[in-house]
Amino acid sequence: MKIRIEIEESLEEEIVIRCKELTPRILRYQQMLNDEINKLSQLVLYREDTEYYIAPDDILFFETDDAEVYAHTAKDVYETRRKLYQLEEILPSSFMRISKSAIVNTDKIYSIKRNLSASSAIEFAGTHKQIYVSRIYYKVLKEKLEEKRYEK
Repeated sequence: MKIRIEIEESLEEEIVIRCKELTPRILRYQQMLNDEINKLSQLVLYREDTEYYIAPDDILFFETDDAEVYAHTAKDVYETRRKLYQLEEILPSSFMRISKSAIVNTDKIYSIKRNLSASSAIEFAGTHKQIYVSRIYYKVLKEKLEEKRYEK
């Protein structure tokens, strides 16, 4: 694979990927570029009367409780004014939906306690917090985690 950069002052910036076929590797490169281009440096989150500016990498998961959406870090819980579907659109590709009421940061997953008859528990390193992945989303989550193992 070659990487070539052409500088031409009169052109608008554009990234072009030329390939023989569309492979999972090429799709990963595309996603990495999209994540970098659309990088969300901070989210505005709330707790009581205070606004907090938190990097998405610090968030373990988002979950809904009644009509509210909460962002969980290893130590704290914050409220967001966005709905889960809105968060899905702006978060990096390391985040994915794991149930109707939750989105998880796959980079932060430490373990998954498999339960064949119900939801499986996701645990995170360095914290007691956990979230459940529904059976419907379990397979997709496992595939994403498997892909991550081979990326590095």
